[in-house]
Amino acid sequence: MEIKVDNLTNSSVIQLLGEHLKSMSQQSPPESKYALDLEGLKKPDITFWSAWENHELLGFGALHEIDSQHGELKSLKTSPAHLKKGVAAKMVDHIITEAKTRGYKRISLETGPMEIFGPAINLYKKFGFEYCEPFANYKKSDFNVFMTLKL
Repeated sequence: MEIKVDNLTNSSVIQLLGEHLKSMSQQSPPESKYALDLEGLKKPDITFWSAWENHELLGFGALHEIDSQHGELKSLKTSPAHLKKGVAAKMVDHIITEAKTRGYKRISLETGPMEIFGPAINLYKKFGFEYCEPFANYKKSDFNVFMTLKL
């Protein structure tokens, strides 16, 4: 698997992002939906990576720089054809490594508490993420949980 910085112009990436956004919009009301769209992921404080194998998109993930010591894991998604193959774990590991390289002291994330997010929450726990209070500009609701990892 090759993980590379992505400029979000590949049609496979755009399609998978569209599926991700559709799925997220079905899980939470608009005021509790924080998934970034294509333009949101192109902002300069976000680094977006895609994972590939033999020219086939496996998944993607992003890192948002909140400040010089705090990053946020964003938009983790595995292509449905590649679930349960370790794609998400490799992307999380890649993002954590990059956060450490940047000198961040912690990396945090926001996700949903519903059953559909269970596999993601379990993955984050395996990497040492722990539940925390809302960070940055997030607000607590019945539709989100927050996790952080001290680096």
